[in-house]
Amino acid sequence: MIEGIFHYEFLQNAFLTGIMIGIIAPMLGVFIVVRRLSLIADALSHVTLAGIAASLLIERKFAMMAGLNPLYLGMVFSVGGSLFIEKLRGVYKHYQELAIPIILSSGIGLGVIFISLANGFNTDLFSYLFGSVSAVSRTDLWVILVISVLVVLVIIMLYKELFLLSFDEEHAKASGIAAKSIHFIFIVMVALVIAASMRIVGIMLVSSLMTLPVAASIRIAKGFKQTIFLSVLFGEISVLGGLFTAYYLDLAPGGTIVMLAVLILVLTIFYKKLTSVIGGGVE
Repeated sequence: MIEGIFHYEFLQNAFLTGIMIGIIAPMLGVFIVVRRLSLIADALSHVTLAGIAASLLIERKFAMMAGLNPLYLGMVFSVGGSLFIEKLRGVYKHYQELAIPIILSSGIGLGVIFISLANGFNTDLFSYLFGSVSAVSRTDLWVILVISVLVVLVIIMLYKELFLLSFDEEHAKASGIAAKSIHFIFIVMVALVIAASMRIVGIMLVSSLMTLPVAASIRIAKGFKQTIFLSVLFGEISVLGGLFTAYYLDLAPGGTIVMLAVLILVLTIFYKKLTSVIGGGVE
């Protein structure tokens, strides 16, 4: 595959996109997990699916729209879904977790309707569902590059605010932090990353890349910054290892990436237990 990367554009696109997704998805995932919003990625991925299906339906019904990149409408739906989640969290102040299943159900419902109107699944939609190395275009690569730069800049510039909001929202508000604005920026970033990640991992598995590396890093990290670093490291190992494995074994890249992330999680759990036993024995 390494030799192929220098010769084939689609492998270059997949490889570079994988590197970027492996950084930004776990990086945002740390803040998502700490804020107990792990299921938000699932909800927004299903909303994104509705946007993809709507785009493919528009292409089929209107010839002039042929060639429209479904990624764009998917992003619009994903960002819209994220804003609705924030709005519903304000409506249900004492039951904020309700916002996520409401949007998730709505996304599934819309997606099923659009798919049925488009006369069922086709090859394009299937590649979005489970990921496809060959489906990543140069345009997708540039879009993901822009999103990656934005995400990294936002996290660097708003790190202190995001940290405080994640661990103690009431204290953060009392400190004068513009919580609503920060929430808005953060949730939009999450929506864009989810929409961008689906080309490699697939809509059905994208939430795994935001949570599994974080779950693994939490087991062994000794601080918040170390958690972010290890999450990104585990994310990169999962993505790049998954892409190489999928290439050589002719497997779906999304599935191999997720299973590698699961393997890393299992290894960290065993490592933690082993060190606890050894530490207990020494004492």
